[in-house]
Amino acid sequence: LLLKELSSLLKELSKITMPIAFNEPLSFLQRITEYMEHTYLINRACSLSDSRERMQAVAAFAVSAVASQWDRTGKPFNPLLGETYELTRENQGFRLVSEQVSHHPPVSAFHAESLVGDFVFHGSIYPKLKFWGKSVEAEPKGTITLELLKHHEAYTWTNPYCCVHNIILGKLWIEQYGTVEIVNHSTGDKCVLNFKPCGMFGKELHKVEGYIQDKSKKKHCVIYGKWTECMWSVDPQTYEAHKKSERRGDNKKQKNQEGAENDDADDMPEVQETVSVVPGSTLLWRIDSRPAHSAEMYNFTNFAMSLNELEGGMEANVSPTDCRFRPDIRAMENGNMDEASKEKERLEDKQRAARKERAKNEEEWSTRWFQMGTNPYTGSQGWLYSGGYFNRNYQDIPDIY
Repeated sequence: LLLKELSSLLKELSKITMPIAFNEPLSFLQRITEYMEHTYLINRACSLSDSRERMQAVAAFAVSAVASQWDRTGKPFNPLLGETYELTRENQGFRLVSEQVSHHPPVSAFHAESLVGDFVFHGSIYPKLKFWGKSVEAEPKGTITLELLKHHEAYTWTNPYCCVHNIILGKLWIEQYGTVEIVNHSTGDKCVLNFKPCGMFGKELHKVEGYIQDKSKKKHCVIYGKWTECMWSVDPQTYEAHKKSERRGDNKKQKNQEGAENDDADDMPEVQETVSVVPGSTLLWRIDSRPAHSAEMYNFTNFAMSLNELEGGMEANVSPTDCRFRPDIRAMENGNMDEASKEKERLEDKQRAARKERAKNEEEWSTRWFQMGTNPYTGSQGWLYSGGYFNRNYQDIPDIY
């Protein structure tokens, strides 16, 4: 009975509007766009002739897509229904559009494509939150699909779980965990990646370990590293021999460690040494260092810092529903927290009033750039780009701000 009451209380807490101080000045649509920070890994995959080497590059991209979340304890703004975001990066060779296609449950759909026709990367994400007293766990429901058009290959996967510790008391810290399975639907190859929970004494914090196997389940390659640092690949036999010698060394070290218990906060484990590289390994990806002033800027990467920029002439071309025009995010970025809080409340009230009006008139919300459809590779339902955004015809756009 007590557990039932606690569960009910936590459900009610999840509906409470959090103070704006918990936020970072980006929409969740912009946070999704950070998947594209390491687009060079997709471009590398497109350039490789060997399918297993392509899988290694895709696996490194899948890990790099969550790397920007390291130390990012600020909550992105929940997108308003109909909110959009676009980003074109000619130097990285892609353009992207995203749309908030549902509010209950919250679903964000995105579509990115190569400027030279090499790849398409798309998906719809609906994070499912669970409250565990001292922590919040986000289950990133939704399939991600990467199509390498020249190679006629399609890869699908889902992101790992993300947990923010110490939401009540103590220093906030993040861990990612769970199994990510990347499937090459053309060859039947799979890459199974285990994002390890930190475990006792934090020995496993940030670690990722996995392998590439063919359709007969023969392992061809081991992939290992940390999602906060780098990923490497090596031959399976070499890796196993190295792990055995490491284990022998560990057994000789201190056997009687005792962990300090703390009922008030989950102490963040000390970040261990950087990745121990197995001789003969190939580097797949290494994270870029963050700018010197990142800690004062919500621990943003250089890429994240640029996502609110309105370059010359952009205002006339971008859809009026773009995140860059959101007054609460803009006010927060300018350091005006009181105005940001008022604007956030106003926008949420406006959204609720619009929803009531639609219900009264028995009207359904109509998405603009994405439609519900079937993923041809997995058979699952998801939101697929219906095209037309970059034609710049923004008539009959909803007034959401």
